[in-house]
Amino acid sequence: MTKKHRVLVSERIAEEGLAMLRSELEVDYRDGIGRAELLNIIKDYDALIVRSVTQVDEELVAAGTRLKMVGRAGNGIDNIDVHACTRRGIVVANTPDSNTISAAEQTMALMLCSLRHTAEANAFLKAGNWDRKPFRGMELYGKTVGIVGLGRIGSMVATRVKSFGTRVIAYDPYIPDERFERFGAEKKETLEELVREADIITVHTPRNEETMGMIGAREFAMAKDGVRVVNCARGGIISEAALVEALKSGKVGSAGLDVFEEEPARQNPLFAFKNVVVTPHLGADTVEAQRRVGVTIAEQVIKGLRGELVPNVVNLPTVLRSELEVLSPYIELAEKMGSLYYQMERSPVDRIELSFSGDIAQQETGLLTIAFLKGLLSGVMSEKVNYVNARIKADERGIKVFERKEEKQVKGYVNLISAKVFNRGHDLQVAGTLTGAGRPYIVEINDFETDMFPVGNVLIAINEDRPGVIGPFTTELGKAGINISMMRVGSKGSMNLMVVNVDGEVDERTLARLRAVDGIVKVHLVRFR
Repeated sequence: MTKKHRVLVSERIAEEGLAMLRSELEVDYRDGIGRAELLNIIKDYDALIVRSVTQVDEELVAAGTRLKMVGRAGNGIDNIDVHACTRRGIVVANTPDSNTISAAEQTMALMLCSLRHTAEANAFLKAGNWDRKPFRGMELYGKTVGIVGLGRIGSMVATRVKSFGTRVIAYDPYIPDERFERFGAEKKETLEELVREADIITVHTPRNEETMGMIGAREFAMAKDGVRVVNCARGGIISEAALVEALKSGKVGSAGLDVFEEEPARQNPLFAFKNVVVTPHLGADTVEAQRRVGVTIAEQVIKGLRGELVPNVVNLPTVLRSELEVLSPYIELAEKMGSLYYQMERSPVDRIELSFSGDIAQQETGLLTIAFLKGLLSGVMSEKVNYVNARIKADERGIKVFERKEEKQVKGYVNLISAKVFNRGHDLQVAGTLTGAGRPYIVEINDFETDMFPVGNVLIAINEDRPGVIGPFTTELGKAGINISMMRVGSKGSMNLMVVNVDGEVDERTLARLRAVDGIVKVHLVRFR
């Protein structure tokens, strides 16, 4: 009986997610486990699922000698040392889409709450008072809403505030113009331009060195008097110290905050302001979001431990679920193409040039490059090489990698992946595509045209293009009791490339006899996993 993979869940996730994990894995649910105990036992687990509290740092990663995957049940990865995981080939995945709707709705709630003094009026009325005058608010209608970060959540906020009759402006230097048009947001080239025009500013960016304090004293100084701010992204993107001063001076009319520079936030100077409405990081905390987060991270961990590629892997090029469905057969093709080199040559690789032609050039091809490198290095390195660390392992070996895309068709193929591997005099060129049924196959090796299905054991031979060579070659295979399942021959000048798919193993004695056939120049045995 196959032993189940073990997963440690160190923080709370939805019961639906736990049930899914338990259906296929051995699950140890330790919500709130202490650091010392975690360090002591992590060596016994294949996967770890965390939320925002557990610190997955260099120390923990080093102790987790069996770890293959770290799943973050949520969006941010501030508590995970992604580089340390990547170096050890540990997949890091999160669930960025699972709480998108909830975070966008919380943004709207805080925006409206701060405009209409809802929280303050609620407390006032429940204390036995009745008076409307202190709580006269403002309409959202007709205002200019400035969105900083037009990613998943920012774009959902744009859609929602647009329905209130607002003018939407946005700043995001990493988003193409088409996305601004799609969500009805006027593009601002600089943050300063957005800040000067906005009546309400809401931030939706990750927290990193670039974004920490990006809305600070300088930005408040150039903003409109009475500007409103909302932060449901990450604490610190809006400088709390600068916000306190702007509230004191009246420069900021109100603020809605779900996140803080230090959390848990039990004592914060912002809590003293009546025109600040706060919530304890509730953005993703809805029944629906938590169910989606738990189920999604469970699905991803199960897939990852099976060795399958999963969407939302942090330390791989970003690929959506729909894109992954398109790319999967090409990923298999690229990996098998990469595995050819060291089975045919022995010289160290200096550089690799990869070309992606046709419709595939419109996709995220970074993952195909990684797959090629994984195929190249897996058979020659004692260390684990996978999709996560293949690029790093290539860099460590001094292999330079160049990529090129062209959307036009090449050599009549709708899609074509071409690779040139350069070494010290024994270069290899290989090209591949998919059949109409979606099967990977190799169509060219070193300028020889071929039709090679990269499955099982394949003999690749170079021979003189003359009678009396192929017959004796296949006879030797027959003498060895080896069945030929498929055979193709391609010609170039006076030479042939013979590709023979065989059933079963080919031992060294048989290979020696094949190489001794008159007219045979080279014979390589290639094994495809």
